[in-house]
Amino acid sequence: MEKFGCSRQAINKHLHRLVEEGAIVAYGKTRSTTYTLASLVGWSKTFPLDPQLTEDRVWRDEVAPSLGKLPENAIRIWQYGFTEMLNNAIDHSGGTEVRIQFEKTAASTEIALSDNGIGIFRKIQGAMGLMDERHAALELAKGKFTTDPQNHSGEGIFFSSRVFDGFQILSGGVYFSDEQSQKEDWILERTNPRAGTSVFMRLHNHTSRTLRKVFDTFASGDEDYGFTKTVVPVNLVQYGDDNLVSRSQAKRLLARFDRFKVVMLDFSGVHSIGQAFADEVFRVFRLRHPEVELVPFKANSEVRRMISRAESHASADIIEGSDRTGR
Repeated sequence: MEKFGCSRQAINKHLHRLVEEGAIVAYGKTRSTTYTLASLVGWSKTFPLDPQLTEDRVWRDEVAPSLGKLPENAIRIWQYGFTEMLNNAIDHSGGTEVRIQFEKTAASTEIALSDNGIGIFRKIQGAMGLMDERHAALELAKGKFTTDPQNHSGEGIFFSSRVFDGFQILSGGVYFSDEQSQKEDWILERTNPRAGTSVFMRLHNHTSRTLRKVFDTFASGDEDYGFTKTVVPVNLVQYGDDNLVSRSQAKRLLARFDRFKVVMLDFSGVHSIGQAFADEVFRVFRLRHPEVELVPFKANSEVRRMISRAESHASADIIEGSDRTGR
């Protein structure tokens, strides 16, 4: 009523008409009625994970026709994300089948893929010798990670998580999420572990986002079109009431940073860091890898103070080293 300057009666009339047309669905009665967008296209199909299954065929025969006439940029995003995620299930899950669920409304489209394999976080945990499968979510967030480097670049999940409005992975006891509207909500523990891996993707039908814009965001320079820049949520290193105080936590964060030119460290949700943690990241690592630029952001005053202290010590070490070499 506030937004459009209409009376309650006029709004009810419009809503009833939309219900009759099948555009929305009403639940409840009178003042407790709620409305949701109706599903324009919806289906669920299970495919055997055998050598005959290919992601391009499922895209061409099943998904693309269901998407219908969406803008080209939205189609390209769906083709990229869907084929990457289905290929992961085919090549990496070790399962026997994958179930694909599709739903399109007037506003957005959602696709979910669920396999019955080993589980993505458990597989990464085993491949890297991690103590906890939650640590696998951190590696996914960094990007450039794959358990099969001979055949995969490790970029599919990283970029898929950033091109969609909603992207979640549920596997075992870990729930990994990168919501465009809630960047800090990356990982939550599940009390009811689920076998296999489920991937959920959601995109507005008329998004202005393009694959090119997202890819360019993670190139470190105008002439560098490679995947050389990443954004890492530092709070993935801490669990529950853990504080980021130890060098071992810092080393877990720093793993594989040397594969990038620029690493943006998102300190959202991190209230404090200890001296040893800050020193390992902003002095020790920088001295060992001067070619990697670490850029902290969204840090509160206390965290910034610890970072500045470590950086000042790093600068002193560099000056001292230069004096010794006569440079």
